[in-house]
Amino acid sequence: MAFELPDNLHPNCGPIAWMLGTWRGNGHGDYPTIESFQFGQELIFTHDGRPFFHYMARSWIVDEQGEKVRDAAIETGFIRAVGEGNFEILLTHNTGIAEIWHGEAADGKFEWTTDAVARTETAKEYAAGKRLYGNVEGDLLYAFDMAAVGQPLQPHLWARLKRV
Repeated sequence: MAFELPDNLHPNCGPIAWMLGTWRGNGHGDYPTIESFQFGQELIFTHDGRPFFHYMARSWIVDEQGEKVRDAAIETGFIRAVGEGNFEILLTHNTGIAEIWHGEAADGKFEWTTDAVARTETAKEYAAGKRLYGNVEGDLLYAFDMAAVGQPLQPHLWARLKRV
């Protein structure tokens, strides 16, 4: 699907402009403390001309045929463009976790690393994360590595999403 740069795009958002819009697709999840799973996902990136994007993601567990089994994670937040391809990211999750990330973007690649994590009393233990988003053949591919429940940073989620 063709993508046009919005007229009011803030210049500092240029390195991640390709992410604007709605993306949907499927992914896989794995971690030593859980069974492997497949999921469907939708990511939405919007902006209003100021130097940030609003981000919203929702996912659902699917069976081997790709049919929805149940709702899963929801996260939302802001990707703040601070200039020269650098970004600050603030996310909150339905699981009781809030995160601050820092990221760098260039050449269709956007990499994030956690800076701070806070969680509610009932949230599962989560210590750190690393995300990599890439524009590959016009699709959004991403990988999320996680350190949680006593495990070191390691692959957890990966997906391929298409612009809708």
